Amino acid sequence: MSTASAGPVIQPAGRMAGAAGDQQALNVVEPPEEYDYESLPPNFSLAANMAAGAFAGIAEHSVMYPVDLLKTRLQVVNPTPAAIYTGLGNAISTISRAEGYLSLWRGVSSVVLGAGPAHAVYFATYEVVKQAMGGNAAGHHPIAAASSGACATIASDAFMNPFDVIKQRMQVHGSTYTSISDCARTVFRQEGLRAFYVSYPTTLTMTVPFTALQFTAYESLTKVMQRRRRAGYDPLTHCTAGGLAGGFAAAATTPLDVVKTLLQTRGVSSDSEIRHARGLFDAGGIIWRREGAKGFFRGMNARVVTAAPSTAICWSAYEVAKAYFIRMEDEK
Repeated sequence: MSTASAGPVIQPAGRMAGAAGDQQALNVVEPPEEYDYESLPPNFSLAANMAAGAFAGIAEHSVMYPVDLLKTRLQVVNPTPAAIYTGLGNAISTISRAEGYLSLWRGVSSVVLGAGPAHAVYFATYEVVKQAMGGNAAGHHPIAAASSGACATIASDAFMNPFDVIKQRMQVHGSTYTSISDCARTVFRQEGLRAFYVSYPTTLTMTVPFTALQFTAYESLTKVMQRRRRAGYDPLTHCTAGGLAGGFAAAATTPLDVVKTLLQTRGVSSDSEIRHARGLFDAGGIIWRREGAKGFFRGMNARVVTAAPSTAICWSAYEVAKAYFIRMEDEK
């Protein structure tokens, strides 16, 4: 018997031919098995998983930062006359003309500094919880996907929230902070440590359903698309599924994001009522009294435009880094 080099050889029982009982063996050659990137192999370390997550976070936030800045500007309640925009296009042209093109990147160092560690925690928690809940087993597991996403955002937002506050303080029109350290010191000195976490409950109220929806949609879309394409790591599948999942989740949670923005930028507002907003319901009441239901959907288009490509970038970067690290560790 000879073994074909293309893959494993299966030798079923032969059939008897003739009176002499000669056995004719049938050699069936199977193609190499696709490597399963969806399940973590035993030798895939937590450090490698966190490295893949950090790479994904930095790639996502650095590429999409200008659009995120536009979203913040559009969501500010009671802006100054110079910061009233009619839409995304008007916001880009107005900011670039009045403040310079580089102003679209104000505060980017804060989000990059926080995004790496936060996304390392984010994806590590996601993989651990997903594995523990059986989400890597064959079949569809929406509960495991939603739960792993919720746990991931609770863990990462505790780390990221102060950086997000600094980022948005530097993004608003008329911000006088010269650097992230200047912003952090000023906020701490004038408002105390609580200022960095006043929006944390609201952030979780938004990000837990956002991430649960996003992860469930991503896992579901990935499985559907992989049935029609090859299994395993596929850039187009992860990019498309990530973009659709992120856009859907962003649109559904925009009202909470508007409330979060009000709380995180209250310290730079000239409006006394906004400056003294204490939490989720207080901020929501201000928006409702001043603008009604439409006030909760300020910047929704910018948010979707931000979330869809950013989640596509994030998932694509994470999956390609994960595939790379799995291959590297598997070859050791």
